[in-house]
Amino acid sequence: MASDWKEEYRRKTVPAEVAVKVIKSGDRVSFTHGREPPSITRAMTERKLELNNVKVFMRTPSLDFGWYHEDWNDSFPLEISYVRPIARDIMAERRCDFVPGSLIGITPQNPQVGEADVLLIELSPPDENGYCSFGASVWGKKKAVQCAKTVIAEINKSFIHTFGDNHIHVSEIDYFVEQTTGKKAAGSDQLGRKAPEIGEEEKGIAGYVGSLIRDGDTLQIGVGSAAECIALNGNLDNKVDLGWHSETTPRGIIPLVRNGVINGKRKTINTGKLVAIALGGSEEDMKFVDRNPMFELYDSDYVLDPRVVASNDRFVGINAAVAVDLTGQIAAESVGPSILSGPGGQLTFAIGAQLSKGGRFITTLQSTARGGKLSRIVPMLKEGSMVTVPRTLSDIVVSEYGIARLRGKTHRERALELIAIAHPDFRTELKRQAEAMFWP
Repeated sequence: MASDWKEEYRRKTVPAEVAVKVIKSGDRVSFTHGREPPSITRAMTERKLELNNVKVFMRTPSLDFGWYHEDWNDSFPLEISYVRPIARDIMAERRCDFVPGSLIGITPQNPQVGEADVLLIELSPPDENGYCSFGASVWGKKKAVQCAKTVIAEINKSFIHTFGDNHIHVSEIDYFVEQTTGKKAAGSDQLGRKAPEIGEEEKGIAGYVGSLIRDGDTLQIGVGSAAECIALNGNLDNKVDLGWHSETTPRGIIPLVRNGVINGKRKTINTGKLVAIALGGSEEDMKFVDRNPMFELYDSDYVLDPRVVASNDRFVGINAAVAVDLTGQIAAESVGPSILSGPGGQLTFAIGAQLSKGGRFITTLQSTARGGKLSRIVPMLKEGSMVTVPRTLSDIVVSEYGIARLRGKTHRERALELIAIAHPDFRTELKRQAEAMFWP
């Protein structure tokens, strides 16, 4: 009955400083994807002098509560699975540890990153049936709740509701805290990311990628300006009946839904639905998404299953890279051993796209880095670089200088394709290196 869950919710609602008393020295405290719940997290860090060796696992570090500084390491040693700019210094200085993501979903039998003693999460207020929404992103949150020993949820009244599997009942949460602090960062979308800068390089990339998209394709677009520019630059505006099955939903996508460009009418599965793990965009975009039956959010173990991806005919995955070598190896998360981000779902989409009937996997990158001083197309990846997509799964690579088609080609042919889209300043040296590597 409605009154039962309402009474339970009232009984479980406590001040943040009371809720975090369950955390003990030596505990493992875990956060879900998205930002850290500000009120609860601040209350926990205020116990710095009381606590020792509370292992903190952050999937997507977003806010700084002081624990990125050296004198916090004893109280809150950190583990991170996706390196955002806020955590790059601590990662480079090896003052935290990195947990590689997995294509395998978390379950109570397979918690993936150890069972959390305490999970901290943001949720919407409960609806009329006692269900809270995970908001604009799901990211394994329900399974994380089910795997944790104790769950503290901070209520965020701005969270949207969507269809799909984006809710959890009051009865599954141990403590609720009414949010009193924390606002979305100015200039960021609902996923906490700043708007990408679209320069001449990105416009060139967007133009070439736009030429590869056909009416009726189902798209996935990753984060990073070299991928997100595709929608923001207007290169999809004149397409017809596009579909959407993606990990994230970057800026520019939801306006295409409002304008009827993306409608899912020709999707092989989930016809007429936009399927994702997470949504991003402006407040206006989120109002359009809220309780809109076109949008369905699901956990990563569904959206990132290569078999599900491949079930979408004409699936096109579009993702940015840091560097590509002349054999087609794609590095998207590190330069040498220096980790810049995380693997995300790129490998899943590389597999699924090429198993899809009529599918394509597109890797985008600006031709140079560091103001034109370095080529992103290289003879060999820098020692220690983490290969996000192996050369056996590379397909199409796009820079502002053109399109390189790699699938089914030899190392020599791939090298020539990639040199042709490298910055002109580096082509002569790349050709010399290629001849030394691949020709007698």
